[in-house]
Amino acid sequence: MTRKNWCSLAVVALMLLTAIFPSCKGLSTNNSVKDSDSVKQAEIDNVMLPDTAFKSVEDLSYNVEVLDTATSGELNSLADQYEGVDGILTFRGGPKRDARRYSGNVKGTPSKIVRDWVFHTAVKGNWGGGSGWTGEPVYIKWSDAQVAQFKKSSPEITANFGNEEIIVGSLCGEVYFLDYATGKQSRSPLDVGNPIKGSVSLDPALNGSLYVGHGIPDNQPFGHVAIDLNTHQIAYTWGRDPKAKRSWGAYDSSPIVVGQFLFWPGENGTIYKYERLGNGKLKMHSALRYVVKGDGGAGIESSMAVYKNYGFVGDNHGDILCINLNTMKPVWHYDNHDDIDGSIVLEVENGVPYLYCGCEVDMQAGANAKTYFVKLNGLNGTKVWEWSCPSERSYQGDKHFDGGLYCTPLLGDGNCKDMIFASFNQLDGKSYSEFLAFDKNTGKVLYRKPLNFYAWSSPVGFYNEKNELFVVIGNSSGHLYMFNGKTGDLLFDEVLSSNFESSPVVIGNTLVVGGRDGGIYRFHVE
Repeated sequence: MTRKNWCSLAVVALMLLTAIFPSCKGLSTNNSVKDSDSVKQAEIDNVMLPDTAFKSVEDLSYNVEVLDTATSGELNSLADQYEGVDGILTFRGGPKRDARRYSGNVKGTPSKIVRDWVFHTAVKGNWGGGSGWTGEPVYIKWSDAQVAQFKKSSPEITANFGNEEIIVGSLCGEVYFLDYATGKQSRSPLDVGNPIKGSVSLDPALNGSLYVGHGIPDNQPFGHVAIDLNTHQIAYTWGRDPKAKRSWGAYDSSPIVVGQFLFWPGENGTIYKYERLGNGKLKMHSALRYVVKGDGGAGIESSMAVYKNYGFVGDNHGDILCINLNTMKPVWHYDNHDDIDGSIVLEVENGVPYLYCGCEVDMQAGANAKTYFVKLNGLNGTKVWEWSCPSERSYQGDKHFDGGLYCTPLLGDGNCKDMIFASFNQLDGKSYSEFLAFDKNTGKVLYRKPLNFYAWSSPVGFYNEKNELFVVIGNSSGHLYMFNGKTGDLLFDEVLSSNFESSPVVIGNTLVVGGRDGGIYRFHVE
């Protein structure tokens, strides 16, 4: 291990010891001591995690291809680049994928969800329109200078273009741009060639780059694209990768920016690392391709969570991987039993990143099939707790629906700061879904509430002036539910579309979400 890595490891160890033995911090209230503590914390926040590999990495067979050997792969910053931007730019808001920082606000105890507007997309082919799983829109509040620049440079700006914009990918294969206030088109739609299932991602540098993954191969090339918003054109396309471990080339994952790079996992069993050049231009720096020994290639549909220089993903064979983003090499591996589609949620406790991740019932069969929900230590992959419950696939004609977890869980805050929420499908032989609240410290189930039908959409939170949490979640029969987060009391339940698979984006007391009926909706909570 290099001297630099030993130093990094020492600082991390000191951080952990301080968390375990808080009395070592000192008792003085002198301001200079407080300032010193702040400086030390800032130094710790900027220290890279060690370049190491735990024994569990031996489960993998992998290779890292470096395409740009002239450019260092080391991150130039560990800062969260999504923090401070006036918008919600990637799935669940940022590198922790927790959505907590982007929760809404309400007054008192809300009791209604009211529709403000609906925009209808085009309907094409077998997949129709609207949006599906995960389908979370981007919300961005452009500055006056940026609005003026777009009006000069982009030929597709409409009269409805203003400061607040919604950007959403559709199953019809087009990206839509809508005025947040009215739902009218702010720019012309842009056809990317294939249906979009995942969530589009806007570069946090606001450098004109929008990232979009294909979901279904109606046309070639089939892969992912980057769009230059200034010219309203596709500036970069990545199609079939002949070196991939798996032939399926969809990209439901929403890519994430860390340092000067963009990281984009694919369903072809590859994680790509790009240099960001702005205006939709990308240059591939390196790629990690892996398989678990004794198994075939696995694809990644979940979006990568990040802590410092470690990235965390789950794949459709149940593998959870930690990757050193500097080198693209695996740090540890954990087997979570079955297909993982919901993204890992990350929370830092006393300087340690903890991960929450659940799986479906897809590869399993029979009476012993279970869904699993785990909390892991992100530094080494060790299990803190595990909850499991019998679950099964359901069949309707020639279609099947997997049991277990599809959504990305929601961490509570305020009066629910020790809770985490998620929906699960077909538990204990039941044909419907349930909304569950867990004690995040122990994994104990605090309550279970029925949701009538399958629930793939991720829950979102709203807080009132007392910092009380209210959770909104949609399901595949078009219901929107609202629960009191602490008690589980049902506050609202109404059919507002035919099918909500997509996850909402929350702004103030509003949420914007797509339906499988072809609609993109804005609702407000009151």
